[in-house]
Amino acid sequence: MAILPLRYAPDLILRQKTRKVKEFDKKLRKLVDDMIETMHDAHGVGLAANQVGVSFRVAVIQCPEDQEALVLVNPEVMRREGVREEEEGCLSIPGYRGIAKRSIKVRVRAQDLNGKTFRVKGDNDLLAQALEHETYHLDGALYIDHLVEEGKLWKVNELDGEPEDETSSAALPSDE
Repeated sequence: MAILPLRYAPDLILRQKTRKVKEFDKKLRKLVDDMIETMHDAHGVGLAANQVGVSFRVAVIQCPEDQEALVLVNPEVMRREGVREEEEGCLSIPGYRGIAKRSIKVRVRAQDLNGKTFRVKGDNDLLAQALEHETYHLDGALYIDHLVEEGKLWKVNELDGEPEDETSSAALPSDE
């Protein structure tokens, strides 16, 4: 296993829709193993393949931390219900947090590493938030696209996660 280099905004791969996985082979398993190791190293809850420079519909999520990582190949959101506001951050936008609009309930259909289809649901919890966050990544969207107050972010101390000051997305690198 290896720790893969993360991609940061405004890297264009983060804004492109990823491609469907067709080959369920050793390369896919290695990618997933490396993504899980990278997610752990970065202290993340989830990671999408395009965040490590790979344009395939693959994501991993681990919440709570004591459970095995959830592997999502070719995930599709089948249903969303309700809206809530949640504090959020992203490994591809380090050092910033904001309040994003998220669905209360999220239902996703995906495939496992063998290509078998399964369904997973999050219900007003961190899993619902992570499912939506990672599937948005795979569609080329970032959490800053779903902020309650457009452009309102705050800088956080990366050591303890405590707010440093309020800022705006104008302070972030642009997509251009």
